Amino acid sequence: MMGNNAQNSQEVQVVDFEKIIETPEFKALTRRKTKFMTPYIIVFLVAFFMLPILTGYTKVLNSNAIGLINWTWIYAFSMFVLTWVFSTIYTKKASSFDKEAEEIIEKHILK
Repeated sequence: MMGNNAQNSQEVQVVDFEKIIETPEFKALTRRKTKFMTPYIIVFLVAFFMLPILTGYTKVLNSNAIGLINWTWIYAFSMFVLTWVFSTIYTKKASSFDKEAEEIIEKHILK
């Protein structure tokens, strides 16, 4: 009898994700997320590809910045800093995106 009560207390929740991705709320969330991420992606890619271009085809980064450390090393290290900063920004913003996604899913759960 106890097993029967446990089965009754658990409800099966089915989510039709194909239906959810067609909803206006989900499409709006996807647009907001893309609009938020696009500038960061562009800045990162430009900065990332500028390092080999500047070091391979120019002498801009060859001069010493601090002692024997030249600007190439500072630029390369700044890429790590840029990655950490962008990751932190996205992580903080992603929590609001996740909350919105959960609300959309909750509205469309089939019991």
